[in-house]
Amino acid sequence: MNVLSCLAVTDAVARFGLQKCTKASSLIMAIGCWLRSGLGIVPSIFELMGIRQDYVSFLETELFGVPLFGLPPYPVLVVGTLMVGMAQPFFQCTPPLLSAQWFASNERATSSAVALNFNQVGIAMAFLVAGSMAGDNIDRGDAIKDGLTRYFALIAILSTVVSVGTFLHFQDLPPVPPSASELEKLQKSQNHRQPPFHVSVRTFFSTPGFARPLVAFIFSIAITNVVGAFIDEVMERGGVTDRRAISWAGCGFEFAIVLGGIFLGKYVDRTKEYKRVTSVCILLSLIFILPLGLTEHKLGKEPVLLVVSLLLLGFFVGPVQPINAELAVDVTYPGDETAVESVQQFGGNLCSALFVPVAGKAAKLDYQILPNVPLLASDIRGDVIFMMALAIPTFCFYRSFNAPLRRSMADGD
Repeated sequence: MNVLSCLAVTDAVARFGLQKCTKASSLIMAIGCWLRSGLGIVPSIFELMGIRQDYVSFLETELFGVPLFGLPPYPVLVVGTLMVGMAQPFFQCTPPLLSAQWFASNERATSSAVALNFNQVGIAMAFLVAGSMAGDNIDRGDAIKDGLTRYFALIAILSTVVSVGTFLHFQDLPPVPPSASELEKLQKSQNHRQPPFHVSVRTFFSTPGFARPLVAFIFSIAITNVVGAFIDEVMERGGVTDRRAISWAGCGFEFAIVLGGIFLGKYVDRTKEYKRVTSVCILLSLIFILPLGLTEHKLGKEPVLLVVSLLLLGFFVGPVQPINAELAVDVTYPGDETAVESVQQFGGNLCSALFVPVAGKAAKLDYQILPNVPLLASDIRGDVIFMMALAIPTFCFYRSFNAPLRRSMADGD
């Protein structure tokens, strides 16, 4: 649903406006979260009030054989999940448009980095909160079920708070365009509307320079999703087996993505060195991916090396997404920013959905490195080889980028 919804964002925003679409999406997401939660929040409220034991029989009420105050039936969970998936692209595909409308030319990469990569904060919190809510003993099925109910309820409450904030504070447009390029685009839009999404897509792929930031974006989102999906196994290779330590490592990886986007985004805003920064990030990512797959080697069993590599990988691979979102918008100017990001999100999420199962199977394979050199001999897992195989052709393809930065030229940068 998330991937398919990416295809509808551009035309919906063009027809109804960003403000209405964002507010409607926040409401849909909140409703979807409550469908996933059901009335599971009631036992938690009673527990906070200290009266849960007094209402045990009431809380065990069933409706058509299903606990009324537990997780909702599976079909309801599916509907709620689909609603959340449908709403999410309206937040993922619009940051470049927000940056263009509200931020100056020397602030846009940082703005997009905050908006795009702040999704990782939710994942970071999930590593910490979800694990603790599920209970310390994984053999206690009731504790896990109760913890999952509380977790879904917490998400529903937070999504409601954020939705209310969106309705109260999300504005349409600033009184004055923040840049020369945005002013020029607004003037042109009075006589010429943006074409439909499918027309924009054809135009983008015929525009010199569009394909390379797209491939870099897909590479970045694929690596972050693969590492995040198999963080438990990755950490166990380095001797980190404590559940709490693994959760903190996963949280650190996600926050490193956010911080990297902010720091490197600021540098790109000042210098417009999209190509150089991205190329360096891909090369460094290739280096820091390697320790994540080492086994049967003193380096592979060193937790410090593993955690440091994990954090540095997040710091350098994460910023590739917002930097190349802005680069793609720059080379396709005055194209539709939402259409550009919709193509990137569609490609990134679709490829991630395909790559994660492949990486999962590859993780079961071991390969020897320099077996005849005792100091360097090691086994390496197939998932890391798979990720390195993504990084190398991405770098080779990207380094040939050579296209005019049309929006930067319109801004006089």
